[in-house]
Amino acid sequence: MIAIIKRAIGPLVISLAATCTPALASSPTGLWYDHTGRGAVEITDCNGKLCGRIVWVKDNNHKEGCGFQVIGDVKPVAGGKWDGGWIIDPEKDLNTKYSVELTLMGPKSLKVVGYLGTKFFSETMTWKRAPSDLKRCGA
Repeated sequence: MIAIIKRAIGPLVISLAATCTPALASSPTGLWYDHTGRGAVEITDCNGKLCGRIVWVKDNNHKEGCGFQVIGDVKPVAGGKWDGGWIIDPEKDLNTKYSVELTLMGPKSLKVVGYLGTKFFSETMTWKRAPSDLKRCGA
């Protein structure tokens, strides 16, 4: 009986390790176009937490937003997600911080969930990976 259980558990452990490892090993750091395509945010490691600043805007009339921090204090949690931090919607009130959850959906897609208090009241956006040679504002 024990031999049967060991034979059943072995493949299960290997398949779980194979599916979980990439999610834990990857990170949403890098350049991302926001869900509107009118701005790009660079997400970086800030002392073990993630933060993000606007580094590109499509409309030259809104360059004053460049360098503005829109994401902060996001920490890794289970399941390849990052949570517990905040996000600011630069098209709304710049003084309002929403809670944020980030989930890397693949090498070119990031799910960004902004919520106030509970995830039941949330807005989900998909950000797309921007090229690393994106011409940044101020450059």
